Amino acid sequence: MARTEYYDDPDAPEPNSLVVAASAVVADGQGRILLQRRRDNGLWALPGGGMDMAESLPGAAVREVKEETGLDVEITGLVGTYTDPKHVIAYTDGEVRRQFNVCFTARVTGGRLAISDESAELRFVAREDLEALPMHHTQRLRLRHFLDGRAEPYLG
Repeated sequence: MARTEYYDDPDAPEPNSLVVAASAVVADGQGRILLQRRRDNGLWALPGGGMDMAESLPGAAVREVKEETGLDVEITGLVGTYTDPKHVIAYTDGEVRRQFNVCFTARVTGGRLAISDESAELRFVAREDLEALPMHHTQRLRLRHFLDGRAEPYLG
């Protein structure tokens, strides 16, 4: 299923769902950040997705990283909360969501990189190479907040 992301677009469709989601910034020992190129829109993004009813948000982040990348992680901190009502995601099945995302930091504890049905490509990316990748600006915002080394999480 394909998706289109809108931001502050008067022509964006009206949301018909609100989804609670978690994502994770997973950095390796060299400070490179794990990113996936999504199959549904071709853009690079942090691993993440919707929370299931029977799990916590940190648990959702751990599960999504495993499902999308093959890596086992543990949560180590919080980058921030991302709830901008101007960000709308439309899917080809008719769902138009507004997403409430909590972005965590995490470290690898096991597993091995493996492409999933959601990821077309996986890569640990050096800080200086991030700008060259096609990415929605809401993902860049999370990365910037992580890379800034903020003392407090972003609340937005």
